[in-house]
Amino acid sequence: MKLCSIASGSSGNCIYVGSQNTHLIVDAGISGRRIEEGLNEIGLTTREMDGILITHEHSDHVSGLGVLARKHGIPIYATKGTIQAILGMKTLGKMDEGLFREIEADREFSLGDVEISPVAISHDAAQPVSYILRQKDKSIGIITDLGKYDQYIIERFQGLNVLLLEANHDIHMLQVGNYPYYLKQRILGDRGHLSNELSGQLLGQLLHDRFKTVLLGHLSKENNYEKLAYETVRLEVAMGDNPYKGDDFPIYVAKRDSVSQIIEA
Repeated sequence: MKLCSIASGSSGNCIYVGSQNTHLIVDAGISGRRIEEGLNEIGLTTREMDGILITHEHSDHVSGLGVLARKHGIPIYATKGTIQAILGMKTLGKMDEGLFREIEADREFSLGDVEISPVAISHDAAQPVSYILRQKDKSIGIITDLGKYDQYIIERFQGLNVLLLEANHDIHMLQVGNYPYYLKQRILGDRGHLSNELSGQLLGQLLHDRFKTVLLGHLSKENNYEKLAYETVRLEVAMGDNPYKGDDFPIYVAKRDSVSQIIEA
């Protein structure tokens, strides 16, 4: 199993996850051209994708979906609420409804040799989910756009080998920044985004001896930067009630406009 971020941030998100035989995209929030170029960088093409997993309908996760659907006819997997919201978005253009496959949180399904577990999350979207993907004894989790985490999230994401985890903002930068008050409250709220601090605290509760790598993602362009996210998450892990330190495993940060390294589960 492999994970690679094609793009990650508040301006657009697309993640590749796959095995030797099954190739998947999680979200398509950048142009079809950029998705193709990103996949080409890791030796793949959009035409090879077996499915597109959608977390939710916000534009930074679906803006390229209409083009991919019309050009390549790739099946699209999303919850009922997300599908209805996407079909109501005029900006995506006309889409073949036959490409959509309805999924449910906590109901596993398989694509090729990859088992996929959608997990319900708290975010201000129609019916958002995150994903756990497994192939044999390898597992990868993807958690972004999470307003808050609770025991349900902690329990569902135990035992992973690799995790792409949101570290959206630094709380102080957000509070003193130029965003209007209502937007600051939305981001900080229970249906908003994970701060660097909360990201590190959640990570500390998911670590175990077989954990390999975390890739921090969905960083805000205005309210965060790579080194700050890295250092804050690392510090929270070290300060947390767990036996691990921030340098016990690799911590990488996904870039907004370039392809990440390929991470092996």
